[in-house]
Amino acid sequence: MAIEEYVDAGAAIDMTNLSEVPGKAPDVAKNVNYERILKARETEPQNWLTYYGAYDGNRYSELDQVNDSNVSKLTPAWVFQCGGEGMHANGTTYALEGCPIVVDGVMYCTGWDGLIWAIDAKTGEELWRYKHAIPFDVRLCCANVNRGAAVADGKVFYTTQNAHLIALDATTGKVVYDITVGDVRAGESMSVAPLIVKDMVITGSSGGEFGVRGHADAFKISTGERVWRTYMIPAPGEPGHETWPADSPAWQRGGANCWTTATFDPDLNLLYFNTGNPCPDFDGEVREGDNLYTDSVVAVDPDTGQIKNHYQYTPHDVWDYDSTMENILFEQDGRKLLAHFDKNGYFFVLDRTDLSLVRVVPFVDRITWGEIDANGKVTAKVYPEKEGDPVHFWPGPAGAKEWTHAAYNPNTGYCYVPCADVGATATRRRREFKEGIPYWGAGVAVDTEDIWGHLSAFDPSTGKEVWRHKHIHPMCGSVLTTKGNLVFAGEPGGMFNAWNAKTGELLWRFQCGSGHHNNPVTYSVDGRQYIAVPTGWGGWVEGFLPKMFGARQGAAIFVFALPE
Repeated sequence: MAIEEYVDAGAAIDMTNLSEVPGKAPDVAKNVNYERILKARETEPQNWLTYYGAYDGNRYSELDQVNDSNVSKLTPAWVFQCGGEGMHANGTTYALEGCPIVVDGVMYCTGWDGLIWAIDAKTGEELWRYKHAIPFDVRLCCANVNRGAAVADGKVFYTTQNAHLIALDATTGKVVYDITVGDVRAGESMSVAPLIVKDMVITGSSGGEFGVRGHADAFKISTGERVWRTYMIPAPGEPGHETWPADSPAWQRGGANCWTTATFDPDLNLLYFNTGNPCPDFDGEVREGDNLYTDSVVAVDPDTGQIKNHYQYTPHDVWDYDSTMENILFEQDGRKLLAHFDKNGYFFVLDRTDLSLVRVVPFVDRITWGEIDANGKVTAKVYPEKEGDPVHFWPGPAGAKEWTHAAYNPNTGYCYVPCADVGATATRRRREFKEGIPYWGAGVAVDTEDIWGHLSAFDPSTGKEVWRHKHIHPMCGSVLTTKGNLVFAGEPGGMFNAWNAKTGELLWRFQCGSGHHNNPVTYSVDGRQYIAVPTGWGGWVEGFLPKMFGARQGAAIFVFALPE
């Protein structure tokens, strides 16, 4: 093609506004619905239809074309460079923390600052792009990030930093509806990937560090009409309110935000939400009591929003130990169980029918904040007790495991967890509540020396660690596991790795050029299996690995496959 022809061919794109690139994707999302997602893993493993791959939160795929015998031959198939443009709301590191959704050869992936892309999952070609306008001064706790989208009924759903739920036409990227969900002036925001359940879109709020009252919401897929809202801090007269101070407004600003995606048991008809820390962080004097339902798993009826059961991992949290990590649903000896690796350093196995404790064991080496015995009794030992008195404890406020997710492989029966062994020093300081201002009860310095991490395999039937791959940095990326006897996870320095799921042997590595704080997935197009991983060293780096602050940021999706 001559240069003149090339310029003419590109003239259709408005070069003055590359944040919104119109286009067209195949109409693959039209027939995605609740029934398809229910059966997704068994009937269409070539797709990744929902946040965890299926409702159970396992992050497991039945695909095995790439397996422990040939993964060493894995090679890049394509790379999608997201880049950055213009001014960005609040601080951003251009990190991709999202989980790509893949439907019949089309990938939908979200980014920072209200960005979302539709991409050809075979070639990496951009099909369309949309950017929701975010106020430049939006109040965010932990950087400008987003964790993913949901697809149903021909629409793509995602949330925004200024607390909107957006529905786009999946073929064109055009807005179908735009719903304001929270009060951005008060510090409410949203980073959660929505979940499709029945005829509803399920979301949760962010912003606990600003003293907001956390909640989960359900909206009609078709119209965006809100079906229910469930607050995770009980009001006066509601069960659990007695765990907050009487005659005090502390419950109104108590936190407990649901900022990672719920899991769902269709047989029990229960959504399992995990909740964030109580507010203010560290300063427990203004909120005496256990502070339900902070740092908890909360079982909710999806039809009504009614809370059915709960289990609190860290009562009266004064260490910033959000429990917003995944709930892994699995069965063992005919028993319905739930696995959870908490920030506080303990691995919990619960009976998910009533959320009673089955087993609790530590999953990292250094835990000094307190102790949890075999019966679940919590004993606090080290905490910010006195104003101005610095206290050091392990794990630090980013936890023994950050929000990034563990995985479960039904073939090995093991859970795989990215671990961090990092301490911190907190110095309590009283801060009066003021709307829209961070309600933070301490100054915190996270350790930069004597830190490490590991990827570990645990047997939930015994609570014992089966194997461990140690690393010089905390492991801060989600885990993917497959029928091919593989486990995939990335490192802060940029390496993306594959291990033997049974033995822990390292089988393959690739340097992506930027750290991993993300959700890898796998899918297949035209019979070829791909492994995709978003990269970009992520939000709130100073909180979980300050030594990497200022490292290469990056912003790309790397996709790998076996040679053709």
